[in-house]
Amino acid sequence: MRLALATACLATTLAPLSTLAQVTVKNDGQWRALFTAGASLSSGNSDSTSINLSGEAVKATTIDKLTFNGKALYVNNDGAESENRLAAGTHYQRDISARWFGFGQFDALRDEPANLSSRASIGAGAGYHVIRRDDLTFDVSTGLGYSRERYVEPEVVDGSERDSYSNTELILAEESSHRFTDTTTFRQKLTLLPNLRNNDQLRAVFDASLSVAMTRRLALTASISHRYDSDPGPGLKKGDTLFITGVSFRLD
Repeated sequence: MRLALATACLATTLAPLSTLAQVTVKNDGQWRALFTAGASLSSGNSDSTSINLSGEAVKATTIDKLTFNGKALYVNNDGAESENRLAAGTHYQRDISARWFGFGQFDALRDEPANLSSRASIGAGAGYHVIRRDDLTFDVSTGLGYSRERYVEPEVVDGSERDSYSNTELILAEESSHRFTDTTTFRQKLTLLPNLRNNDQLRAVFDASLSVAMTRRLALTASISHRYDSDPGPGLKKGDTLFITGVSFRLD
């Protein structure tokens, strides 16, 4: 069901919940932002509405970077709400040396199709700048995190029915950004989150986006987001993929 909705959104909605066209980052201590908003309506044999909103704001200096992001996706088919996702997060990164950095992060998610009333996650750790150029960056990082989930409907977790569940996680991540030309950029991030409470459980998140500038402020984007949960609960699939396109507005 979710994959079908993602396919339907391909030509009509904008950037996905976890991915954004790349916001401008300059080490001058000034805030810069990127916003995406879109909607589609259809009527006749089938009535449907799709609304997608996202935004990212960044403030960077030569030694640190603070990022805020927020995303929302709403899809309604024939009067029945079939997708409702809200997410927000913040990430702080500070260089310890020319190559090493420390980070702290907080993320919140509401994903009704995945039976998540809410998930709050906090984490911290260290990373390494493998490549740090104007046209290419590549970072790897690791740390520890803590997540607490609340469910729309009770789930069977560790052999018992629960309304909520919390656990500690290992954070393993790699991230890169590529500037192919003056108008074309690509960005991707893969995060693995092994459950330290139950060694056989794993969450993973992969996000990627391609952006092609039309003007100084407007860009076309194509993005893919994939979430994996080795134990999503009864009746739910382990993988959830969203692939959509859109237009972004840059505020520098």
